[in-house]
Amino acid sequence: MPRDARTYVLDIVDSCDAVASALEGVDFESYEMSRVLRSAVEREFITIGEAMRVLRGLAPEVFARITQAHRIVDFRNQLTHEYSSVSNAIVWTIAVREAPMLRVECMRELAALDGSIAD
Repeated sequence: MPRDARTYVLDIVDSCDAVASALEGVDFESYEMSRVLRSAVEREFITIGEAMRVLRGLAPEVFARITQAHRIVDFRNQLTHEYSSVSNAIVWTIAVREAPMLRVECMRELAALDGSIAD
């Protein structure tokens, strides 16, 4: 069964929640010292970026309404293909500052998508 735009937006929300859960009560120093934690957070960002990449083609109107959508895809590409240049400090900053805002935007998109389904 093909996946729709709503499913990909839900994937993004779920990954944002996983990042928040993984970092709950964790400071930067602890994050930086834990390879397992860094890998988990980076994996969620790869999922977010891939879902966003698919949305670009599947639902360009949704993609266009997400702040920094192009940068999110670029970040996924960096994590996947240029992993040796990834800065732990940048990933941390994105995780604690940007991911919560992305989640809010995606929840707004879900509400809009649900409204269009009900029409």
